[in-house]
Amino acid sequence: MNNRWWLAATVLLILLAGCSEGKVERGAAPGDIVIGVGWPLASRNEGLAEGVQLAVEEVNSGGGVLGRQLRIVSADDGGSASGGLSAAARFAADPETVAVIGHRGSSVSMAAAAVYESAGIVMLSPGSTAPKLTASGYRYVFRMIPSDSRISERLARYAASEGYRKVAILYTDDEYGRGLANAFEDRGKELGIETVDRLNGYTDSGDLARLVREWKMLGCDAVFVAQVMPQAGVTVADLRRAGSDLPIIGGDGLDSPQLAQAEGHVAEGTVVASIFDPTEDRTEVSAFIRKYKAKYGEEPGKWAAQGYDAVNLLVQAIRTAGSAQPSAIADALRGIRDWTGVTGSHSFDDSGDVTNKPIVLKKVVNGAFQYLKD
Repeated sequence: MNNRWWLAATVLLILLAGCSEGKVERGAAPGDIVIGVGWPLASRNEGLAEGVQLAVEEVNSGGGVLGRQLRIVSADDGGSASGGLSAAARFAADPETVAVIGHRGSSVSMAAAAVYESAGIVMLSPGSTAPKLTASGYRYVFRMIPSDSRISERLARYAASEGYRKVAILYTDDEYGRGLANAFEDRGKELGIETVDRLNGYTDSGDLARLVREWKMLGCDAVFVAQVMPQAGVTVADLRRAGSDLPIIGGDGLDSPQLAQAEGHVAEGTVVASIFDPTEDRTEVSAFIRKYKAKYGEEPGKWAAQGYDAVNLLVQAIRTAGSAQPSAIADALRGIRDWTGVTGSHSFDDSGDVTNKPIVLKKVVNGAFQYLKD
């Protein structure tokens, strides 16, 4: 994040600190329990809001939490750090907001996290994987998605199991791309995988074709892509057009139906990481899919599942704490062990990271994702 955003965050913190004196702690007053949703709702919602709404309706129809109803207030962060700061300031200015489900991008969450911490609002991110997010010792900041370190470790173990010993890494020069690439390279090295090339872009198709030829001469076994869609899809297609038939492995940023359905089946064989397996034989999963399809007329994806689980995680914490005050919610979240939602098991460590959530691998086969079973 550049200095401009840090300055903006500092200004917001000062304003928030000046407005907090003498007020009753959030969540203590009677009435609805207000949860914010900070997400790129207009551009990259992909079911998150629908999953949240489904869970809220279920909770409220069942009597609510501690005799109170849940109420969602949403803010579109635009997928940018400045938008994240704006959304965080809006939530912080509302004394009824006790928790925020958000944000998607790591750079957005990192900008907003300091605001939530100062305001005393629980932040539960369904989508931000950068290790730095939970490295500041914050009390109120959590994530319910494995970090880049864990995702890369899973992918490196897969690469090693496939016999790949030399890989090239293509990444985006941002928090997500750098973090994922660094973690994969480090873990790969421990498993005997050598990074023969690492770059954050290429000039044109001719430049990429030259790189592909060099990788072949170096004995490269596979390409690791640390990017997000739609850019990642362009990279995968460009690799194939450049003559590469190397196996492609990608992080959760490639986990999109648009990749599997890409024209010309250019993504065929690509293996990506995910956090939701709709084919898993568990009652929680089948019930969620049935209810989601009945309400929205389509299959739920990972973000719908994450939104659904996020609400229920917060509800579990509120019930355990016997309070909707953010300090009590944060303490209860940190104490959660093996809570199981539709995306799997959740336990949180002292830093706010989910520690045992399953990481799913899926492969593009005949234009659709096929889930790989251990």
